[in-house]
Amino acid sequence: MEDNLTNGAVPVATPPAPAAGAGNMNMPESKLPVYKEPEDFRQSLHWRVFRIIAEFIDGWQFLADFKKTVTFFGSARFQPGDKWYEEARKLGSMMAKEGFGIVTGGGPGIMQAGNQGAQEAGGDSIGLNIKLPAEQRINPYVKQSSAFHYFFVRKLMLSYAARAYVFFPGGLGTLDEAFEILTLIQTRKISDKIPVVLVGKEFWSPIHAWISEQMFNKLKTIDEADMNLYSIVDSAEEAFTIVKDAPERTDFFY
Repeated sequence: MEDNLTNGAVPVATPPAPAAGAGNMNMPESKLPVYKEPEDFRQSLHWRVFRIIAEFIDGWQFLADFKKTVTFFGSARFQPGDKWYEEARKLGSMMAKEGFGIVTGGGPGIMQAGNQGAQEAGGDSIGLNIKLPAEQRINPYVKQSSAFHYFFVRKLMLSYAARAYVFFPGGLGTLDEAFEILTLIQTRKISDKIPVVLVGKEFWSPIHAWISEQMFNKLKTIDEADMNLYSIVDSAEEAFTIVKDAPERTDFFY
């Protein structure tokens, strides 16, 4: 797969300067420093339970202001000018012009690209980012954000109430998020009317082939209908055609 555009058709914008005190923490999760809780009451199970509840409340309260959103997932390692960065940026802009808010994990790569496209189009650019001891991990294109200490709370908020989910090529985290969303749809925990769009045939088609050949044909561990829970496309335009008519979510109430 070729990551870099070579025809010079797509301009690479210079990102705005990071906010004061932002440091250099706009990096993939696997590269962030390890944080250890202070050895005091914050290490107790009881305190953690209250902190988890508080993060759920803050997250839902924050998202309640955004009624029409699509969530972008994908590698945090793509750079401006890379093929999939620019496709995510383009799709973010197209969706924002259609009235969608773009929700991402607030970090670099595909997350930054989606936020950049939304910001450039004047739409809602939303980041659900990681809370670090002294600052937040956040890209410079996020306009509205909420930070989370617990990864599993943040992960739930990324999928909460979105009208569609768009997955670009990525690593283990992207695959984890994709299969979790598909499992929730398969088990009827969320509606099967929600589009799940996998962008990048070169990346996703071999995964689909493995699902078809191994899981369905050979091992019989899924139903044939399970392979219709997602669509594989190769461009922002194809993804937009599917996502723009995503129905309103009625399984959540604000």
